[in-house]
Amino acid sequence: MPQRSASDSDARDPAATFTTFVNEVRVIFTVTDKHGRYIKDLKKTDFRVIDDRKPAEQIRSFRSETDLPLQVGLLVDASNSVRDRFKFEQEAAIEFLNSIIRPRYDVAFTVGFDSTPDVTQDFTDNTELLSKGVRALRAGGGTAMYDALYFACRDKLLKHEQSGPLRRAIILLSDGDDNSSHVTREEAIEMAQRAEVIVYTISTNVTGAKGPGDKILARIAEATGGRAFFPFQIRDVQDAFGSIQDELRSQYAMTYKPSDFVADGHFRTIEILTQEKSLKVRTRKGYFAPKH
Repeated sequence: MPQRSASDSDARDPAATFTTFVNEVRVIFTVTDKHGRYIKDLKKTDFRVIDDRKPAEQIRSFRSETDLPLQVGLLVDASNSVRDRFKFEQEAAIEFLNSIIRPRYDVAFTVGFDSTPDVTQDFTDNTELLSKGVRALRAGGGTAMYDALYFACRDKLLKHEQSGPLRRAIILLSDGDDNSSHVTREEAIEMAQRAEVIVYTISTNVTGAKGPGDKILARIAEATGGRAFFPFQIRDVQDAFGSIQDELRSQYAMTYKPSDFVADGHFRTIEILTQEKSLKVRTRKGYFAPKH
């Protein structure tokens, strides 16, 4: 694979799935104990990486990562199905963005979606503008959730300037019931994986029982290394945002060189193992190798 520099235009190309180093894969991941508590003091020697079912050739860099710049997309389902809790969710989202976005360092954007995605605030580090963007969201219309996720990854995060390593995350608030999208669930997940985006989903289902939409939200989160939250009580929405905030401050970043790498465009799985069997590692399921 040819050398890429951070300033190359192909670093923003949707087909560019690697980091800016030769034959290196970068992964962001979290480690929790059996009680769900974050473990933040592990070292490189505590991990093994299995890439495409083979041990990685070399772990090249490793660090406990809370300082990488964040690019965050907030996607809020503005369809009729979620009208009940809409205002409370907006206020919880504003509080989250105020807490997580650091001026001159992190950026975020806000998108409301019904049958089409609507950017109410483009990338900014200004939390006042982001708050206005969240409050500008209006409920109504159908639900094209997969289209909104695909759009946020391909047209926003992949095309935003990248000057070095960073973390990309999307917080998706929806009931998971899609009835208007042009792309499929798996196409939306694939685009998130290509953009190296971790997706956190917060269900807006208020029935008290998990429905088909909740299973879809869980699938999206799991495939991208995120978490799915199901706050059936309105007061639990704030807790979900708080948990995401904790996680974004409790991550590890690693780059490694895969063995037997072939630039053939196929999907390569990632598995990170710890020496301590009781610990759980959560990361994206894999990546798409570039194709020459």
